[in-house]
Amino acid sequence: MKFVTFINPSGEMRAGWLHEDRVVDMEIAGSGRLPSQMLDFLAHANEYMEVIADLPVSPTYHISEVTLCAPLPNPGSIRDFYAFEEHVKTARGRRGLSVVPEWYDVPVFYFTNHRAVLGPEDEVVRPVRSKKLDYELEIACIIGKQGRDITVEEADAYIFGYCILNDWSARDLQMQEVQVGLGPAKGKDFATSLGPYIVTKDELEIYRQGDRYDLTMTARVNGEELSRGNFQDIHYTYMEMIARASADVTLYPGDVIGSGTVGTGCILEHGTERWLQPGDVVELEVTGLGVLRNTVKKGGDDVLSSNG
Repeated sequence: MKFVTFINPSGEMRAGWLHEDRVVDMEIAGSGRLPSQMLDFLAHANEYMEVIADLPVSPTYHISEVTLCAPLPNPGSIRDFYAFEEHVKTARGRRGLSVVPEWYDVPVFYFTNHRAVLGPEDEVVRPVRSKKLDYELEIACIIGKQGRDITVEEADAYIFGYCILNDWSARDLQMQEVQVGLGPAKGKDFATSLGPYIVTKDELEIYRQGDRYDLTMTARVNGEELSRGNFQDIHYTYMEMIARASADVTLYPGDVIGSGTVGTGCILEHGTERWLQPGDVVELEVTGLGVLRNTVKKGGDDVLSSNG
C-alpha cells in the first residue's frame, strides 16, 4: 500500500492511502475506527492494518482534488545515516580527506530537524547566508513498532515502510561548522523533504536481493539527470542501522531513519560550482517509491537583492 497525508478540499490535513488515481481518507473509510493523522496511525499500525484489510474499497477523492503533503509531516525524530561507501569516499575526497577507518566499524548518523519537514511540490527556501545549496538523494525507512536494543535479526519487523528523502544541504555553512568536529547543524536543519508517499515494505519484495533492494535511484535538476545509483550498493543495511540506532535507546513508531546519500547523489560529489539556484526544480526518483519534486525558492538576501 501507498500511504499519504493530504489536504482535502475543505483545507484539512488528513491521512489515507492511494487506490490507483484516487485517495482514500482513512478515518472516513473506517467509519471512525481509523485515525485522521499518520503519526496516530503508525502508533498502532499492526492493529490498524487489520482493520484496513476488512474494509471495502471506497475512494474518497480523486487525486486532483487534494494536495499531497509529506506522508509523515510530524515525525518524532529523524536520524540520518552515512551508509553508502561511494558517497563517503567521493565527498571526503573533494575535501582532500580519506575515509576514516572508524567508518567501517559502525554505522554513524546525526539528528536533523524533525520540525522542518517538506512534502512533494513544496518550495525549499535557500538559507539566507548560503550560496551553495545542494540536494541529497536518499531513502528513508519509517519505524512502525516501538523497540529498544533491537538486534539485526529482529530489525526488519520494526520497519513499516519506505519513502524518498531529500537531505537538503547548505554546503558552505556545513563546511564551516564541521571544522569544529561536532557535526552538521545549520548546514542541514532548514529542510528535509519526504514523499511522495510511504510504501509498505511488502510492495518492495519484488525488488529484494538478499538483505537489500535493487532500487534505481536518480536525481534530476530542471529535467537534466545529475545522479544515478542503486540502493543495493549500500554498505550498511537498514537492519544494521536500526540495531545501531536502538542501542540503549527506544525507537518509536513514526521515527524516521535516513540511508544517507547514494553514490553520485549530490552536487558536491560532482565537483561542480553550479549549486542550486532559486527557481531550480529538483526531482528525486526511486524505483517503487515514486518521484519527490521540490522547487528552490529565494531566501531573505535573495529577495532583497532581486528588489534592488
